[in-house]
Amino acid sequence: MDHISKKPLHRIGYDFIPPPFIPEGKDEYYLRDQQSEGRISYRSLKAYEIEVLVKNANQADDWNDVMVSDTFDPRLVRNCQFHGRVRIGALQPLFLEHHELKLPVGLYNSTIAACDIGDNVVIKNVDYLAHYIIGNEVILFNINEMHTTNHAKFGNGILKEGEPEEVRVWLEICNENGGRRVLPFEGMMPADAWLWSKFRGRPALMKRLQEMTEARFDARRGYYGTVGDRTVIKNTRILKDVKVGAAAYIKGGNKLKNLTINSSAEAPSQIGEGVEMVNGIMGYGSRSFYGVKAVRFVMGENTTLKYGARLINSYLGDNSTISCCEVLNSLIFPAHEQHHNNSFLVAATVMGQSNIAAGATIGSNHNSRGMDGEVVAGRGFWPGLCVSIKHNSRFASFCLLAKGDYPAELNIPLPFSLVSNNESEGCLQVLPAYWWLYNMYALARNAWKFGARDQRQLKAQPVVFDFLAPDTAAELFQGLRLLETATAEAYLRQEGQGSAQYGEHHQLGQRLLLAETGIVDKLEILGKNMENSRRPVRILKAAQAYGAYREMLHFYAVKTLIEYADSAGYQNWAQIGEALSGSRREPWHNLGGQLAPQSSLDELIAKVENKEIAGWDELHGYYRYLQGLYPRQKAENAFACLVELYGLPAESISEAHWARWLDKADAIASLMACRTQESREKDYRNPFQQATYDSAEEMEAVLGAIGANSFVRQMAGEAQRFGLRVKALRGKRSH
Repeated sequence: MDHISKKPLHRIGYDFIPPPFIPEGKDEYYLRDQQSEGRISYRSLKAYEIEVLVKNANQADDWNDVMVSDTFDPRLVRNCQFHGRVRIGALQPLFLEHHELKLPVGLYNSTIAACDIGDNVVIKNVDYLAHYIIGNEVILFNINEMHTTNHAKFGNGILKEGEPEEVRVWLEICNENGGRRVLPFEGMMPADAWLWSKFRGRPALMKRLQEMTEARFDARRGYYGTVGDRTVIKNTRILKDVKVGAAAYIKGGNKLKNLTINSSAEAPSQIGEGVEMVNGIMGYGSRSFYGVKAVRFVMGENTTLKYGARLINSYLGDNSTISCCEVLNSLIFPAHEQHHNNSFLVAATVMGQSNIAAGATIGSNHNSRGMDGEVVAGRGFWPGLCVSIKHNSRFASFCLLAKGDYPAELNIPLPFSLVSNNESEGCLQVLPAYWWLYNMYALARNAWKFGARDQRQLKAQPVVFDFLAPDTAAELFQGLRLLETATAEAYLRQEGQGSAQYGEHHQLGQRLLLAETGIVDKLEILGKNMENSRRPVRILKAAQAYGAYREMLHFYAVKTLIEYADSAGYQNWAQIGEALSGSRREPWHNLGGQLAPQSSLDELIAKVENKEIAGWDELHGYYRYLQGLYPRQKAENAFACLVELYGLPAESISEAHWARWLDKADAIASLMACRTQESREKDYRNPFQQATYDSAEEMEAVLGAIGANSFVRQMAGEAQRFGLRVKALRGKRSH
């Protein structure tokens, strides 16, 4: 089909909005005028200014349609062509400097059609610039094509007047078949994407979320692209339908189309060499460098794509980095790290604080008849080197997968586990509580690291980084029950006895795991429904894991209650118990890094469905409201966890119980500090680590002394401070 049409030369820059879409009494500039209102006071050119402009090899179809500010210097415009209505702000004899690039203020060697240009701008060697509103002190240098269409949507999943449904941009996240697709929009949070993709069985909610998205934007045609103040765009080929915020830096881009690039002086965004980005939204303070390809995407705040990364049909949460790899059809929560050239992630929901190691192949459709497989991984997911897993798989929080090609789908409900594929013995092995028992340094340091590296300026949605929180507490209780049942079944199987009822399993397994660890250590404990295969799934070191789960729950509950007591001014258990009496444990959900109980989530969804929450701004405000409830709800959860952990009626808990629990939490804090140092010391004692050094002095000079490790010292300090807090509470209790 021939897409080239011929029109009169003097109409370049005009007829931006087709006549059917111009309201009665308006002209084609009415939306542009609204966008530019109050920025600059313009006037017509004076005769001598036109004379200077013509002398400097400038051309215009109609000089009457070129308007300027009072501080316009015509000598700073050379060899430019103007089409349509062009309005130019102050041009003064100055130069702008950025990263040692020094360019004189003015318009040079460029074709400009129907644009508003701010004060003291550099526009040099821009082959075609059309329908843009340019901010103040902007540099546009060496650009081939930069223009906006009358139906520009700037990456948002909306339709403009007269457009058919098939041109709408969807993000097909979590599942390649599009069954969980969502509409991208500027300001979209991970919680928004999760709600929309997760609750597909609620058509009323799905309808409302689409209505809220469409209501957020104006469907009228004719909005201009914008470039914020003090933005630099240089050596870039094509920008089409791109909205750029303030203080952004774009250099060497290939093709940027249908985008919103959020940026500000406090959180500037950057795009580097060889980047191609189409149909997407970049969050504040985000970066995209060196050959990145991104199509149909949303990037959260403070995110990075680099070194040839491919991001397609995906949402990337705040504080995340993807380097080299390919990510398709995924919803990724905040604090995700994925590096190295041959890593691969496809059709997944990854709930943050995750790390995808080199060579990982996450999801393969070869075991399915259709492209509808999914991987769902709780926060802290870490598949090791060259791990390959299949759709459909699900992992509890903080699962580490050892190197291996896992032949079948997995469902690992035990949190903090090490999962390994034992090919020599023909089984899958699961070691629960691995992180707590053997790698406390990494577990604790990662939680600290994610918080320390949270460079977001807006922090539109709060993120919980602590590995002990209400969501993992729920998984720990589930883990206890699974271990009890599996242990009881293993014991009965060994004794040649028949199966018992669930309640009997629970009691038998608990007794064995607490009091008969010698017996438990000799049992072959098997996990049910953890792998889609006929080979056994062996649970290793069940007794140690069971004790570790209880330690984690105890420390989480007591630490949380101490924090709550501090905030409320409580000094003893009686006050805590009275304030939190009646608390019940309920499921918790990860809303894009923010945690909320089931009751709050149900209430939120109901408010959206019945239009009590009218739009996305109101929903985002409700997230903030829920965050305000979080400390109290977390304390209620901790109280209920402690009561359930020890099987005591709340009214029977005494000050003596609380004193013992405080002492135990103090001991666990010291244990955490000790294990942190021990797990780090393993690197120093490893003979292969030592093999590259000729002496202990050389090793210490390179690695530093273990006693000088800042995080080891930090954990020791935290344990000491926790102990002092416990002593203070016990002292107050005694008075």
